[in-house]
Amino acid sequence: MRKTLGLVSCAKSKKSYSCRAKEMYQDSDLFKKTYNYATKHYDYVAILSAKHGLLLPDKTIEAYDLTLKSMSGTAQKKWAERVLKQMKNTLPMNEITTVFFHTGLLYRRYLRALLETQGIQCIVPLEGLGLGKQKAWYLNH
Repeated sequence: MRKTLGLVSCAKSKKSYSCRAKEMYQDSDLFKKTYNYATKHYDYVAILSAKHGLLLPDKTIEAYDLTLKSMSGTAQKKWAERVLKQMKNTLPMNEITTVFFHTGLLYRRYLRALLETQGIQCIVPLEGLGLGKQKAWYLNH
């Protein structure tokens, strides 16, 4: 089976209380647009979080304040390895042939290479677009 996975990065704006991951970041306009696009275009969708790694949308989480920017390169590599392990434990990776990254560079830098060594094609549809152009892209798609 050839299935797709859309990875969406978390957002700086978060709810201040426990809720499902897909609700935690809804204060961010970009997250809303990205998440809505991903749910309509990919077989599976997951959220990448600096604190939690891979989040399935309905997982309940607590509010937090952590970004990959605050981590060293070594910590970012370990984070990517953790995410890959979580993917293998929670998603049907034997079915997924293509991963679409709707994330910033830090959320895909090391993870992309790990996935490609597993034979998974990685695509970054909005690579190189600034924030305004990303929002416009989602409005048009």
